[in-house]
Amino acid sequence: MAEKKILVVDYDATSLDDISKLLKENKYRVATAADGQAGYSAFLAERPDLVVLEAMLPKMHGFDLTRKISQETKGQVPIVIVTGVYKGTQYRQEATGGLGAAEFFEKPLDAGAFIAAIKRLLHDDDDFDDDLPDSNAVIETLSRRGRATASPRGEAKPADKGPCP
Repeated sequence: MAEKKILVVDYDATSLDDISKLLKENKYRVATAADGQAGYSAFLAERPDLVVLEAMLPKMHGFDLTRKISQETKGQVPIVIVTGVYKGTQYRQEATGGLGAAEFFEKPLDAGAFIAAIKRLLHDDDDFDDDLPDSNAVIETLSRRGRATASPRGEAKPADKGPCP
């Protein structure tokens, strides 16, 4: 599977670096911008799979950038708003309801919840196979079960239903 590209837009250099580092640690390619206008230009140039942006941005507000990207992509590129300024359910509802953001996180960021949301939004199922047993083990188990319920003449035994009423 090709690496997914994420655009991160944040005016705060520390936050931009922290989020970028977290995403890179989770095997995502990252492009960055420090203001809304540069973020929109980077969006057009980079064509990211997902956008993470701070709500409070210079040159183009994060909510305006969210609305613009959401409308232009018809919602096909998920947008995650991460903010240290706009806190509370009213902003979450406005961002995810009216503006087209897929997720809304307040700073300080809960890294585990943030990465889980990114993976879900990108349908990043890399860990899916880790939870499944090896196909040969499944076949062997089913084969043993089949042998255990067959009679010596190859006829299936009736299932044990316990004592009769």
